[in-house]
Amino acid sequence: MPASFARVQKVLTYLAGNFDGDVSLDALARRAGLSRFRFHRVFSARMRETPARLTARLRLARAAVMLLTTQDSVLDIALACGFQSHETFCRAFQRHFKMSPRNYRRRGFAQGTVSPAQARRHAETVNEIGPCLGLYGMESNSKENAVPYTVSKREIAAQPVLITSRRVKRSEIAATIAESLGRIFTHAQQHGIALTGLPFTRYTDMGPGLITLEPGMRIASGSVTPASHDGSEVVVETLPGGSVATTLHSGPYEGLPDAYAAIQQWVEAEGLTAAGPPWEAYVNDPSEHADPAEWKTEVFWPLVG
Repeated sequence: MPASFARVQKVLTYLAGNFDGDVSLDALARRAGLSRFRFHRVFSARMRETPARLTARLRLARAAVMLLTTQDSVLDIALACGFQSHETFCRAFQRHFKMSPRNYRRRGFAQGTVSPAQARRHAETVNEIGPCLGLYGMESNSKENAVPYTVSKREIAAQPVLITSRRVKRSEIAATIAESLGRIFTHAQQHGIALTGLPFTRYTDMGPGLITLEPGMRIASGSVTPASHDGSEVVVETLPGGSVATTLHSGPYEGLPDAYAAIQQWVEAEGLTAAGPPWEAYVNDPSEHADPAEWKTEVFWPLVG
């Protein structure tokens, strides 16, 4: 992993907790130890969005959470999220969410009654994954060998999720995951859908040339419209419950095919039968781990019985 990623990670960590500080391009470049031009180029390439766009998105994401989970005034929320005035905040919020902050708060969560624990988990999820949406699926160029896999069978509960389906070339997987997760994240916030955990990607068809994949995010159970009406192609689905074969992959995402192969070999050796497409669930946040060897991904493959 190039040293430049560690510099980007340092800036992400700063941005996540300092929306009301100096987040100008010059200030962020100094914090990364790079020239203004070099930082903008490296950051935009890694994150797939400019520093200014990411900062604005994070501020609005935090504001949306506060509108749903606190009783703070709109002005207090605007100032806490780094906006200089009530008017500036409301204009930016209206552009991003297609409704005013007051109407957004009045509408509430899409799931209806969300428990305090679910609301807290939603806030934690937004704060955790918001800065790093562009990093999931990122290629590290690491040449390290993967460690052996331990595969086991276990029972899991069904999980409601938001997904979008894409059919792409293998070389486009990483960019597609990042772009799709950003779209799903925005859709969930625009519609007040409570998120409950880190993202995942399910592979519904793995052909020799093209792959159909479904990047997604877990959501709280409740009444959520199954289909999107905003043109985003984001829909509500369910990751199946029941028996699964599972293993933990430690290392860069491009090593994940070895984890899938280990599960497939184990299933055949045990005389079991797969019962649907597999998926990978990202266990930790890549923006917090500059070393790809520390990235954790859990792989699941549904089984018959």
